[in-house]
Amino acid sequence: MSTLLSDGGAVLTRQLQKARHAPALLVLTQTMPITMLLFFGYVFGSALAMPGAEYREFLVPGLLAATAAGGLMTGMFTAAQDSHRGVTDRFRTLPMSRAAVPLGQTAADLLTTAVGTVPLMLVGLAMGWRVENGWPGALGAFGVLLLFRFAMAWVGTYLGLVSASEEAAGQLGSATFVLPLLSSAYLPTAGMPSWLRAVAEWNPISAVATAVRELCGNAGGQAAGAAWPAAHPVAGSVAWSLALLLVFVPLATRRFARGRG
Repeated sequence: MSTLLSDGGAVLTRQLQKARHAPALLVLTQTMPITMLLFFGYVFGSALAMPGAEYREFLVPGLLAATAAGGLMTGMFTAAQDSHRGVTDRFRTLPMSRAAVPLGQTAADLLTTAVGTVPLMLVGLAMGWRVENGWPGALGAFGVLLLFRFAMAWVGTYLGLVSASEEAAGQLGSATFVLPLLSSAYLPTAGMPSWLRAVAEWNPISAVATAVRELCGNAGGQAAGAAWPAAHPVAGSVAWSLALLLVFVPLATRRFARGRG
């Protein structure tokens, strides 16, 4: 375990240094959710049945959940880039734990996300979003978001390791923007057709978004007659995250150890 942690810490440091030398990418990934918050909050919010302030209170937790789901894209791109540029092969030749590289990559993503979430929250507060349940609710919501981000980063890491090329990983990663649209991140599920509502309520992003709303005391919490993850959002979010970790941590570790081919 100590070897895994020390090796993983070395990879984490490398990833953070790599991110420091690519500030444009960091700025883009941090400003995109804020741009979407301003656009959806003031443009779409005026056209919905929810009043503007109420919709923005509904929207901020949804965007936080969608940002957490973005670990799928960043994990995929990072793993594919290192794999197809030979970095992963060089790591594999070193006397280090086989889980250390994906662990370091996902931990670095988690750390940058934890810091990068703060500006989005501050803009949300400026737009009228409030945490009604105090610090315990805020910390609980933050924990749910980070756990989900960590799980999604492992999913992305595995997909990046099995991708045919960097370009393929980039194209697949770009397509993941559809996932929040098929959830309750931006719109309530109550007005959706029955089949689409079922898809949205079983989407883990919906569980995370609803859990954040419930923990923060915001509008749009549990919906009547919803599927189990949406009706029990905190438990559903944790269950989804742990299930993804149980599946994709060993898959990503084995794929890294085996290499391409």
